Amino acid sequence: MRTTLVALCAALAFVASVAPARGHHSFAAEFDANKPIKLRGTVVKMEWINPHTWIHIEVKQPNGRVEAWAIEGGPPNALFRRGFTRDSLPNGVEIVVEGFQAKDGSRKANGRDVTFSDGRRLFLGSSGTGAPGERR
Repeated sequence: MRTTLVALCAALAFVASVAPARGHHSFAAEFDANKPIKLRGTVVKMEWINPHTWIHIEVKQPNGRVEAWAIEGGPPNALFRRGFTRDSLPNGVEIVVEGFQAKDGSRKANGRDVTFSDGRRLFLGSSGTGAPGERR
């Protein structure tokens, strides 16, 4: 029994050492501090996943075209501590997101603040990223 347990632990340690690790990126690696954005859109989906939450919104352009944007937020636990709940961003609610666009120019951004239609404002970012205007 003991030999089997030792062999199992060794096998798990080996698998863990060769499995690809998902690295955590810094703000500067993916987002551009020189590309601040302010988007008004309708929430399509909120993903409460680690290491970052994601808010998916549809932004209507002046020409009527609708663009899908993905906004990266802080970790779920950090947002909960700031006052977010799973019901804070239901599908269909309109919000304004301020943040910084992805360096590759895609419709992806790192969110800093989200403002609700009633004027409430919550910090969306994650601390320690190096993002401009970061609150600690």
